[in-house]
Amino acid sequence: MSVFLWIGITACDGQTNDKIVLGAEQLDLLVSKLQNKRVALLVNHTSRVGNTHLADTLMSLGINLVKIFSPEHGFRGQAADGEVVNDAVDKKTELPIVSLYGSAKKPTPAHLENVDVVIFDIQDVGVRFYTYISSLYYMMEACGENGKTVMILDRPNPNSFVDGPMLESEFKSFVGVIPIPIAHGMTVGELAKMMLGEKWLNEGIQCELEIIPMKNYSHNMSYTLPIKPSPNLPTQNAITWYPSLCLFEGTVVSVGRGTETPFEIIGNPEMNDYPFSFTPVSIKGVSNHPPHENKKCYGLDLRNIQAEPNISLKYLIEFYNQYPDKDQFFTPYFNTLAGTDKLKDQIIAGMTESAIKLTWQKGLNTFKEKRKKYLIYK
Repeated sequence: MSVFLWIGITACDGQTNDKIVLGAEQLDLLVSKLQNKRVALLVNHTSRVGNTHLADTLMSLGINLVKIFSPEHGFRGQAADGEVVNDAVDKKTELPIVSLYGSAKKPTPAHLENVDVVIFDIQDVGVRFYTYISSLYYMMEACGENGKTVMILDRPNPNSFVDGPMLESEFKSFVGVIPIPIAHGMTVGELAKMMLGEKWLNEGIQCELEIIPMKNYSHNMSYTLPIKPSPNLPTQNAITWYPSLCLFEGTVVSVGRGTETPFEIIGNPEMNDYPFSFTPVSIKGVSNHPPHENKKCYGLDLRNIQAEPNISLKYLIEFYNQYPDKDQFFTPYFNTLAGTDKLKDQIIAGMTESAIKLTWQKGLNTFKEKRKKYLIYK
């Protein structure tokens, strides 16, 4: 049976000047709840309390940490995009690290045998194909199967809008594990509630879920992340462009991996009518072998253009129309990212952005109505 627990926090309307208090910053509450528990963490480099990692903070407070589960990019955030993360031992805490981005994406019963509570504390960016929510999905499923509690320390969503095509079931993958639009407009805590409430876990299994919500947060607040959430999202501008530009990863167009400004520039070696250019190179731990490595790409510089709070198809349609060999523009990965095969067909058919977006509305309206009952914040 699922249990949703909020700790006496009222959502604000965004008009207050009070500082947002993250779930991880409510240490007195955490200590009282975790005493005499065997605690595992599903965390990465963003799991910080001030300038200190959550693992170090909890250990200093006498909490019994028994292991760390590591998502994509690793526990310390030093693995490149898509790079396999191996099991290890953390040198600083001497805790065993179990990789959830290697040979397995889901913990085994043996992994959870000596665990009472798994804490999830990772900064998300509000996008379906950002894999941290997939790691949470499989952790919740495993905890439901093994009678363990999941505790989420909630953090803001920097892309708190709802837009994009809905994921269709035949395109379920690790970059799209639940039937939501590309941008879901929820915090991780709210999304976890929805996973249970809509019975999206395997065979509708439930887990005990405890959420430590933020104080003084509302969805209409703008929020600048204090630390980059992954190696290829180094700036706030990249984070806000990511929901739209990530679709290019299913095309022949580079999104700037292998440069200092990924997800702020786009281009391809064949598109030399554009005056702006960049050359991707290997950057260890960030982009080991980026698309079009060591080739000059021509395209657009978006570093000084602010993304709107929606999924933009403007540049995707423009680059498709400009690319000389249209049959080669899309890769098979595009449909996986989009969560549907309809978007690719619509672009090829010459539909306008506004016409394409109209086809999303029925699914988005249904999702928004379901979403309402799981919101913690206004």
